Amino acid sequence: MEKRSLQFFRGVILLIGIGALAFMLWEPHLEGRNVHSTLFEIYFNDPFLAYAYIASIPFFVALYHAFMAVGYTGHDTIDLQLAVNSLRMIKYCAIVLIGFVAAGEIYILLSPSDDRAGGVFMGILITVGSLLIAAAASTFERKLRRAAESQSMNSLTRERDEP
Repeated sequence: MEKRSLQFFRGVILLIGIGALAFMLWEPHLEGRNVHSTLFEIYFNDPFLAYAYIASIPFFVALYHAFMAVGYTGHDTIDLQLAVNSLRMIKYCAIVLIGFVAAGEIYILLSPSDDRAGGVFMGILITVGSLLIAAAASTFERKLRRAAESQSMNSLTRERDEP
């Protein structure tokens, strides 16, 4: 790939991370019950918000590994094993994120509330997106692992054939 397109992908990943972090810090101020609350009341008296912040850690770890995987492909000599490891970590992070969302959905469904539809729908959207990312990462991981194995076999053959 061209260096420009790789830099573009890295920039997009960076903007996604910055946008997600800004949204996570800005959105609690917009909730109806937090309009007149202090920062301490917003961030330290809401256990579900703390859970959402803890659950976002796999998302940011996956973004970091995506950023690094794009960086690995930018070098002239691609270290395929590092890219495979990054894709595997992205897949695991997507699965862990699905687990956090499922636990959050159970909490929403079991809590006494008349307005569950929005939370459940957002959970479904995040789960579907995470499933797609896990499937794509798994597919790319498998292809890169095969390429790494064939590359190592070729290097072993060359070493054996050289006098």
